[in-house]
Amino acid sequence: MTQVFVSIHDIETSHAKWIDARFSLQDEKQGKRDYQKEHVKDAIHWDLEEDLSGASVEGGRHPLPSAEQLTELFRKSGLERTDTILIYDEGGGPFATRAWWMLQYGGFTNVHVVTESYTELRKNVDVTSDSATPVRSTVDPDWQEHLYASRSEVEEVVAGKRPSQLVDARSEVRYRGEKEPLYHKAGHIPTARNFDWEQLKRDGQYDVQHAKEQLQQIVSPEDDVIVYCGSGVTASPLFAALKELDYPNVKLYVGSFSDWISKDDAPIETAIRG
Repeated sequence: MTQVFVSIHDIETSHAKWIDARFSLQDEKQGKRDYQKEHVKDAIHWDLEEDLSGASVEGGRHPLPSAEQLTELFRKSGLERTDTILIYDEGGGPFATRAWWMLQYGGFTNVHVVTESYTELRKNVDVTSDSATPVRSTVDPDWQEHLYASRSEVEEVVAGKRPSQLVDARSEVRYRGEKEPLYHKAGHIPTARNFDWEQLKRDGQYDVQHAKEQLQQIVSPEDDVIVYCGSGVTASPLFAALKELDYPNVKLYVGSFSDWISKDDAPIETAIRG
């Protein structure tokens, strides 16, 4: 079983490397301010916009960084592929899981998302306002391309040429096309089923076992699964949950709906399926 989500009370932290992934979609500078005010001792900060998204205007709202960008991020962060790495955000957010997915993609083998909020976490670990200065590494990522779904793969699924199941991680009202606060088109990619990523949480924290039965009603462990959302961020908790539940064949369409609708002729559905 892949253990993605861990409680601070259930894991040895003395030799772990920490990543602070706090961020706010409503205020893009909030995560940096929170980090500068206080963070886990020796934790580095990864920003969704600056570190976990590419600079390309293509590939959706939060594009996948290039291999070169990610390699530089890993190296300046002082990471090795076998390090124990613990990632946190405000608890129950999609930003720690986005960072976790990037590390999975890079071939890091011992990475976990802390389930507690920072408010709870700080009661159990040393904290500081001093910025971390990691020793630069020379790590060479081992790219796990089987975790990444390209637009062309999704187009093949929609055309019936690839037997994968798309799963939309957004809210049901956005999936149905009843409400779309961010983009110029509403609805979902044809053939996709819906599982709102917020259902992965209980009392504000991730509880994957709590959502297991609901997930299995949407998609089977035997399926080849491609998850997406609006911009590839809130689909990362769903990807992580499926991996923790031992779904062997799961990919993330990082470009997600924002990339899909960048082509004017891309088909969209608004009716519920499955």
